Amino acid sequence: MKTPLDLVQAAKARITEVNIDAADQALRDADVLIDVREADEFAAGHIPGAVHFSRGMLEFKLAADPSLQRRDLQIVLYCKTSGRAALAAASLLDMGYVHVKSIAGGFDAWAAAGKPVNKPAAPAFG
Repeated sequence: MKTPLDLVQAAKARITEVNIDAADQALRDADVLIDVREADEFAAGHIPGAVHFSRGMLEFKLAADPSLQRRDLQIVLYCKTSGRAALAAASLLDMGYVHVKSIAGGFDAWAAAGKPVNKPAAPAFG
């Protein structure tokens, strides 16, 4: 029986992961940057310019949006540490998308590298 880690390792063997040093260029080249974490994770902070499509709804969201149906789109995905994004990237390859990348280390690596993060505004008290 396969474990979730086995599935992630198999996905990572099939996909293109970019390290944090190459992530900036991948984002500049991307047509769309997708955060596949859960809504509360996205709301707590995300990479600027990212759209939120949780892992469980990703394929359906792409299929429902005509602007995201071109199979030659440059797509970059990320999650917290890169497991969900790897699974998502493998799924998009299965759907026929040909330019899919995942950020190695995910959002945690991005934030740890001191890269920009959109965070919710602090509540105003007064």
